[in-house]
Amino acid sequence: MKSLDEILKNNISGMYYGNRVLLPFHCTVLKAVIENEIITDFSIKEKGAYINECPEYIEIYFVDHSDLEAIISKYENIKLVIVEKGKDIFDFNMHRKIAIRPEGKHILSIKELDENTIFIE
Repeated sequence: MKSLDEILKNNISGMYYGNRVLLPFHCTVLKAVIENEIITDFSIKEKGAYINECPEYIEIYFVDHSDLEAIISKYENIKLVIVEKGKDIFDFNMHRKIAIRPEGKHILSIKELDENTIFIE
């Protein structure tokens, strides 16, 4: 399993299909911001988002959005606050902010946000 640092260093992409995002590392997602919506509940439900952990990747289904490529422009991102699997979720220094964006042809860019990036709390 690749780490987030390895993904970022080697510019490895994730994938997306419709409203489904596949991240090539394991993590706990604490918060997602998509458009003007802040999601913190990732349980199985009819609204927000649902997360499924697979052996080699994480899937996120954005239930309220049928086509991420259609709603996320090239100037926007989906922002996530995550903690990599195996790290201490209660240590706020382990919380990392990343931005993901559909780039076309099912390729999902993954970038770490710096401290100067505005992030809705």
